Order: sequence, then structure tokens, then C-alpha cells
Amino acid sequence: MANIAPSVLRQASRLASKSTFSAAGAAAPRRSAQLLSSSSASSSSRVATTATAAVHVQNAASARSYVSETKRDHAQVQLDTPIRLDKKELEHSGIALSGEDGTHLRPMADVLKQATVMDEGQRPIYLDMQATTPVDPRVLDAMMPYFTGVYGNPHSRTHAYGWESEKAVEEAREHIASLIGADPKEIIFTSGATESNNMSIKGVARFFGRSGKKKHIVTCQTEHKCVLDSCRHLQDEGFEVTYLPVMNNGLIDMKALEAAIRPDTALVSIMSVNNEIGVIQPLAEIGKLCRAKKTFFHTDAAQAVGKIKLDVNAMNIDLMSISSHKIYGPKGIGACYVRRRPRVRLDPIISGGGQERGLRSGTLAPPLVVGFGEACRIAKEEMEYDSKRIKYLSDRLLNGLLSMEHTSQNGDPEHFYPGCVNVSFAYVEGESLLMALKDIALSSGSACTSASLEPSYVLRALGNSDESAHSSIRFGIGRFTTEQEIDYVLKAVTARVGFLRELSPLWELVQEGVDLNTIEWSQH
Repeated sequence: MANIAPSVLRQASRLASKSTFSAAGAAAPRRSAQLLSSSSASSSSRVATTATAAVHVQNAASARSYVSETKRDHAQVQLDTPIRLDKKELEHSGIALSGEDGTHLRPMADVLKQATVMDEGQRPIYLDMQATTPVDPRVLDAMMPYFTGVYGNPHSRTHAYGWESEKAVEEAREHIASLIGADPKEIIFTSGATESNNMSIKGVARFFGRSGKKKHIVTCQTEHKCVLDSCRHLQDEGFEVTYLPVMNNGLIDMKALEAAIRPDTALVSIMSVNNEIGVIQPLAEIGKLCRAKKTFFHTDAAQAVGKIKLDVNAMNIDLMSISSHKIYGPKGIGACYVRRRPRVRLDPIISGGGQERGLRSGTLAPPLVVGFGEACRIAKEEMEYDSKRIKYLSDRLLNGLLSMEHTSQNGDPEHFYPGCVNVSFAYVEGESLLMALKDIALSSGSACTSASLEPSYVLRALGNSDESAHSSIRFGIGRFTTEQEIDYVLKAVTARVGFLRELSPLWELVQEGVDLNTIEWSQH
């Protein structure tokens, strides 16, 4: 406590010196001076002084404001609908409760025990599982010992601290390999799927490009940004890249893919499950084609691993990118599956101590690796149960949304992951709907490109118009989503879509039976 007191007192004196304080705060300098003069007193008085200073600091901090004040009702659409009544009922039933101590309780209470009520109101219902997932409490329990007691460097081979960390890392590697049917030696730890994608695409291309024999890559227009940008970088280095279009349902045309593969094609990169529309590509067919053409097959499986059954051997997958935080594991850790037989050769993009078979140098973080491994173990063990439950919730949500007029699902309705539901609401601006649904955490597209005002390039690749792409919302359902939350979301979306459509002059014309395609818009 004696060490804490001076810093607290210095902070209190700095806060007290601010001239913008209220009249009540004007007495702070005198209080600070008194506190400073008493800092040389006995230890008991020092404790009391520190407590008093902490109170002043807290009061001063609450008076400080860097931005204009925002009240919870300022940015909300005011709707006299049953939604508000239902919300109160849900609060009483435990869907969104606020305790007297300020903590916020939801069905994910075990995961979000420390969550507090936000200044703008209560924490929204989370339906953005494609962006990230909460850490499973069992994963956190497995990680905790490696933050404190078991802190050895897993690459230290001369003492027990290193040995016990290395053992934990290798066990995690086995869990990840088991989930995708691979050998543990084929799992390379990375910082996430973005690094794995970069390593796979750039690594293979540069290795085979040095000989000049294979300088061609095939990928798809609906891939994740990190795949597309990696290919563009390779184009700057002299490689040729074919960006395959997709059909209107989001799936690859196998005949077009076969025609695109050339004798000098080094790699084909097609993602497993799309992060925006959830379509599942025919991986086994693509793998079989690539093996016949003697071309390596890479897949970005960040949205697929742990959610659908994958077998790298049965599907002839040579490289696979995996992310931990998409399957209820910690952020900052991922993996790249690199086949050993037939061996995939690639240039590492990070050089150093030669860890991870020399493909990815750098000291591993045992807590993250252990959490990743535990997340994969749980995913494999509970995949059947999770899949059935998420399919039930998805059907409930999708049937309710599509029962509204002028709504449509994006992507193939028969070949998509049920936890990713992407729906277009005609005559409604997607961003406006997101603002109206502040009590629900949703997305209009990839979290990696959400800062852009451009319509989703994935939806445009399906042939959607800019208006349709702008009116699309992605709903992500996961392990901790409840049936009550889905019902609340359905009622909220129905009411607020109706409200926003009433504001649209186009909706009024549609209701009158006017075909908007026949209107000639004048230029001003």
C-alpha cells in the first residue's frame, strides 16, 4: 500500500490542478495538499490517506469528459411496439438482467460474469459469431495455469519448466490434428488464419516461382480479403492469378475451375465456408481435381473447422488455415496444416530460430496454444450436439425472417453453414437497420472490411445489385445463443424493418403496385 500511495497522490494532485472542475472540485487542491502533507505519517494514516485520494480520483475522473455526453435514448429509434414490453419480460426471465451491483446477466453469464452495463444501456444480444466467438469457460480454465505457475518457454530443452510447457503444446497440437484428421507434425502454429493464409499462398508461390516453372495461382472472387490481397501482392511479383467468379448461389463452378487450372498452376485456394454468406464449397471435389492435376490445394477453413466435419486426407487438402477465436478459443493464435506426404514445400515468411519445422519462427505462447487445443477438443466432442442445436435455431430465425415480404436469403439455401444466415431486406438501408437494432450485435458483412462504405464484394459477386448488397444483414448463431434471444431478434427485426420501410418513398410506390424498373428517374 505504501508503494501505491505516492502514485495515487500524484494523480490526485494533477486532477486537482485542472481549472475546468466544478465548484465542488475547486477544493481538490487543498485536499491534495493535506494528503501530501500527511504522506509521511504512520502506515495506518497512509492507508486512510490513500483511500481518500482514491475517492477524489474517482470523483474527478467521473467529471472528466473528452467527448460530448451521449445518453442512451439519443441514438435510438423510438417505436411504440410490443418490442419494449417483450424486452421487459425477457429481462425478468433472465435474458437480459442487470444486477444491483451493476453486473449484467444473460444466458452466457458463465462467460460474461465480468460484463457491465454500458453507458448507453445494456449489453446487446450477440449475433456476430462469424466475427468472433466468446471464450468457452472450459477453455479459460485450461489456459489459466500457463499464465502463472507453468510459465516456461516451450522451446527450452534443458530444464523442467520448458519440458512441461512443451508437453502442453504438443498435447494441444494433437487435439487440433485430431479435429481435421491430420498428423500432429503437420500442424504449424501461427498468429491466426490471416497469417496462415499469407504463409500458404505466398510460401508455395515463392518456392515454386523461383524455378520459373509454376507462376500461376487460382482463387475465387468471394475469398477473404487476406487471400485476395496476398494474391495481388504476388501479381506485383510477376505471378499470374485467376480470380474465378461464383454462381448466383455462391458456389464454385467445377467446370470453370477445371478449365482454369494450367500446367504451370502452383496452387488453388478456395475457402471452405464463406464468412459472409456461409456457403460450403465442395471441398472433396476440388481436392480430387487438384490431386489429378498435380496442383496443391489450399483452403481457408477459419469458418469451417470445428463446425462441419473435415478430413484433410479424404478431401485431398494440402494446406489449411485455422483460427482459434472462431471456435470459442482465445484470439491471437491459429494454425496452418501443411501436408507432409506428398510433401508441400513453401518459403517461410517469418525467419528466426527455426521453430515449427522452420516454417514459422518465434516463441509460442503456451496459454494461447493450450486454449486453442482445448477449444478443438471440445469442438470435436460436441460437434454433433452443437450442429443440431444451431440448425434448430437457424431454421427458427430464417423461417421467421423469410416470412416477411420482400426478404431473401443470400447464398445457396441447401449448402450453407446454418450458423451464418445472410438476409437482404429490400427497401431498407442495412446501415440504418443496424442503427435501429442497437440492442442486437449484428453485422452487414465481414468485420475485416466493415469500415468501408462500399457494398459487400461477396454479395456483388453473386450478382446482387448495390441496393440489395447494402440492405443485407448477417446473423451469426453460436454455441451460447438461446431460443429466447432468437425470438426477441425476430420481433425486433420485424418491427424495425417495418418502421424503416414506412419512411421510404420507394416502399410506398411498391405498396401501390408500381414496378420500380419502369420509372424513369430525372437528373437534377
